Amino acid sequence: MTRTVGIYLFDEMEVLDFAGPFEVFSTAVRVKMKKNPSSQTPFNVFTVADSKRIITARGGLKVIPDFDLNDNPRIDVLIIPGGVVFAEIQRPVVIDWIKRSSEKTAITASVCTGAFLLAKAGLLHEKSATTHWEDIAKLRDMFPDVQVQTETRWVDTGQIVSSAGISAGIDMSLHLVARLEGTELAVNTARKMEFDWKWENN
Repeated sequence: MTRTVGIYLFDEMEVLDFAGPFEVFSTAVRVKMKKNPSSQTPFNVFTVADSKRIITARGGLKVIPDFDLNDNPRIDVLIIPGGVVFAEIQRPVVIDWIKRSSEKTAITASVCTGAFLLAKAGLLHEKSATTHWEDIAKLRDMFPDVQVQTETRWVDTGQIVSSAGISAGIDMSLHLVARLEGTELAVNTARKMEFDWKWENN
């Protein structure tokens, strides 16, 4: 079974918030297909933005999305990165798309302050979640119904998964690879990336 992984892009997103998960899932594909060339590709990774325009991430990195909100394929795993999210929170078209997409996903996940977008879409209501340590208090203040967790790399509540800041999105993505395709592939993917995977989540 090939699962689609859609990563949402927006201006002023953290580079590693989207690039880390992209690297994990795309590397997992290479690792699995090298070992089992006749097997089915585990993931199809693509990016989505509000339109097919150049997105400017933090630090000035320019990225061109694969799809926009109206033409993206069905998404099995939706990743919402963080960064400067407060302009995105005020955009009903984005929040509505996240909400509608999550109704069809197997997993909707956030990295860092992407949790604010999930919360705004109502996806974290009375659920445990986490975000970057600098934004814990703000998430609690803005969304008191969210059970905000600290001192954890990620929080998995089933369909909704959230991670702490920036590099924690790589840990979370490896966790999702393990959950969907098995621990062996996740471990081998981390090894291929030469990444010290915090698989014990602390």
